[in-house]
Amino acid sequence: MLRRRRPLLRAAAGTAVVAGTAAAVGGRVRRRQDRRWQEQAESAAYEQQYAAAPAPAPPPPPAPAAPAMSTVEQLQQLAALREQGVVNEAEFETEKAKILAG
Repeated sequence: MLRRRRPLLRAAAGTAVVAGTAAAVGGRVRRRQDRRWQEQAESAAYEQQYAAAPAPAPPPPPAPAAPAMSTVEQLQQLAALREQGVVNEAEFETEKAKILAG
């Protein structure tokens, strides 16, 4: 009776090994497919999100520059700086010449 069971046990053991290997391979294939499908779904969602997003608005135009000071205003400001002692007489004359030339 023991002899009859051995071939049966060998066959059962072989079947178990094959079935276990098939299950392991099948599980790996399934995980790989799931990962691939997830990446495709994420890629499609990303493309849809950014394809539908409106283009950013252009930056606002720069603020207009302050109106240039008149020659008289510039000379008055320069004279005030000279009176405060910020510029000396030579610097005052140099800047005054630049203002009158420009």
